[in-house]
Amino acid sequence: MQPKPTQTPRKRLYTPAERARRDATRWTLVQGILAPLQFLAFGVSLVLVLRFIGTGEGYGAATVSILIKTGFLYVIMVTGAIWEKVVFGQYLFAPAFFWEDVISFAVIALHTFYLYGLITGALDPAAQMTVALAAYAAYVLNAGQFLWKLRMARLDAEAEARATPISGVAA
Repeated sequence: MQPKPTQTPRKRLYTPAERARRDATRWTLVQGILAPLQFLAFGVSLVLVLRFIGTGEGYGAATVSILIKTGFLYVIMVTGAIWEKVVFGQYLFAPAFFWEDVISFAVIALHTFYLYGLITGALDPAAQMTVALAAYAAYVLNAGQFLWKLRMARLDAEAEARATPISGVAA
């Protein structure tokens, strides 16, 4: 029987100091409020965009919903950059969130391209909605990245709690 290979421990998402800053800053709460609101705006908008693509009706409602979703995206990106500065000491591309930031920029680029097409008339309504769907696909990928990081942070906290003896209890 062969011995089980040892698994290299995963690097923690936050150092103790970073975690303390994350927990102490109001920007964590701001992100925690904005993220589900953006997701709600995304869900409503996705339905409206798909309705327009499927029926040709509801262009105005779909457009307004995309603008609302885009507004949330810009606000969450700015506040997220502030959050990264407080927690990691740099506004963007902190090692722990590097790839999330890279994909965030792709999401922002697609949403901004949608706005360009809408404002300039360079894209007809069908093309606008196609760009919106591409932006939304990238957003889903990006949201998945952040949910994965949230899960990793919780696993780190659970592992730390198991490793820390409770005061007053004999070990």
